Amino acid sequence: MSTSSRLSLKYMSLGVLVLQTTSLVLTMRYSRTQKEEGPRYLASSAVVCAEVLKILTCILLVFRDLNFSVRSLHRVLREEILGNPMDTLKLAVPAAIYTLQNNLLYVALSNLDAATYQVTYQLKILTTALFSVSMLGKRLGVYQWLSLVILMAGVALVQWPTESIGNSEQKALSAGTQFIGVMAVLIACISSGFAGVYFEKILKETKQSVWIRNIQLGLFGFVFGLTGMMVYDGSRVVEAGIFQGYNRITCIVVVLQALGGLVVAAVIKYADNILKGFATSLSIILSTVISYFLLKDFDPTSVFFLGAMLVIAATFIYSHERKLVLSTTKV
Repeated sequence: MSTSSRLSLKYMSLGVLVLQTTSLVLTMRYSRTQKEEGPRYLASSAVVCAEVLKILTCILLVFRDLNFSVRSLHRVLREEILGNPMDTLKLAVPAAIYTLQNNLLYVALSNLDAATYQVTYQLKILTTALFSVSMLGKRLGVYQWLSLVILMAGVALVQWPTESIGNSEQKALSAGTQFIGVMAVLIACISSGFAGVYFEKILKETKQSVWIRNIQLGLFGFVFGLTGMMVYDGSRVVEAGIFQGYNRITCIVVVLQALGGLVVAAVIKYADNILKGFATSLSIILSTVISYFLLKDFDPTSVFFLGAMLVIAATFIYSHERKLVLSTTKV
């Protein structure tokens, strides 16, 4: 592949990641807060549909890698998924945690504005780093530890209680509702960090492709998601069906959620984690601006902006550890 083609894929994947991340947060927030007639769609149902779509997408990607051979696809799926059940069972743990996390994100965005959610959710950098140190034995540099301290300070400022003037929705949200949203994000950050590191460890210990592993992950996610849906929303499903309350926005949310992990995989393949940090920071800025001007459910304060800037700075510093060390060494 030529250098120009590689650069095009790099920046295209980054652009898609920014678009996907920002769109998912904003559409999910809108879908959970818009006023509509009839029952609202079930978050547990959306999680199950996203898993099904992710499985089908990964199967198509494997099919493409096998030169569209149906026989080869059948053989690979049989050998990789059914041929070694104990190996496949390893994915049950992260699948269960990811299912919990995906449901928590709906809870969080039902109770927090998109900007606050985006900034607070960056605490997953902290949890991922801590689990990487404890489970994978990774060592963090001085700048990375510094960035984690800045990150915690930034998130603390974003959550700092302030008087909001002229924002009727913000006033309407009770302290209990805000607390539920923040707790949902925090638990999602912990689950994201653990599941991500656990999945990374499995990928490094085996030779299966990332698409095969995502199929295995999706199968368990589908089972856990379907079980959770029937346990918590079973009566509503029996009464009005799985797709109750679905509309165009709901379908967009499902597609964006299903494709999120695949987009991240493409970014890591064609770009790197440093540029992924840029994409994350840009997504926070876009979510804040759009949430303020279009959704009108967010009234930013100087304290929020200071916290958001600290979170973005922490993301840059954490991603640029190697570059900062090299530049310091040269001086």
